[in-house]
Amino acid sequence: MVSTSSNVAARRFAARSPIPLHAFVVLAKAGFRRYSTYRQATVAGIFTNSVFGFLRCFVMLGVATGGGTLATVQLMGDAQLTTRIRTGEIVSDLLRPIHPVITYLATDLGRATFAFLTRFVAPVIVGLVAFDFYIPHRVATYPLFAISLVLATSLSFACRYVVSATSYWLLDGRGPQLGWTLLATLLGGLYFPLRFLPGPLVATLWLATPFPSLLQAPLDIAVERTSTPIAIGYVGVQIVWVVLAFWAAFAIQRRGERKLVSQGG
Repeated sequence: MVSTSSNVAARRFAARSPIPLHAFVVLAKAGFRRYSTYRQATVAGIFTNSVFGFLRCFVMLGVATGGGTLATVQLMGDAQLTTRIRTGEIVSDLLRPIHPVITYLATDLGRATFAFLTRFVAPVIVGLVAFDFYIPHRVATYPLFAISLVLATSLSFACRYVVSATSYWLLDGRGPQLGWTLLATLLGGLYFPLRFLPGPLVATLWLATPFPSLLQAPLDIAVERTSTPIAIGYVGVQIVWVVLAFWAAFAIQRRGERKLVSQGG
């Protein structure tokens, strides 16, 4: 990671211009192609998601309705950025005219698009055949769910970026990533619907943490668990957390680059 070329990277960073839309689209397509290349893994992922969907449905049917997963929203820690910081490859990212946060965001949106088609739509079709699915009745639910899903995916990326960027100081980011994975899956509604928790605790989680906005919000909107005004409120909360998370991502990247320059002389 110690490299004198980081000084050059810092100067290039200062001269970065806003990313053109076509460049963002190209990066997103590259992310889509990257994950669509592994066809056997895709089939295995569809099968695995479907099997776990059956298991979760039967378990939840034994307790109460609710719960679910959205593979589009990645909750697990991402080691790519951590590894590039540890090995020093991050310097090549800094030499590019596009900000690293934007670059990784475009790639992650490409991944999410592919995951939506294969790890979400396909298992849902399997579920439609096997179970009585609740189909949303309100027209407003469909655009609200789409917006909520995009916001949840973007929020997840920004949070994971912040966690991974701690490697600028820690070098080994496995600890923060493990902590993030545990909190995001537990408090995001992956293991059980958050409404199972006491009311005051649920309200605190919704307003004081980003975790319910990752998974529980789009799921609640999709199954019309609340009224349309409340669903719009969920989206509003997501927007706030997305803004805060990306502000944190850009801020920690900026501080990390300064530390990189300092170490590189």
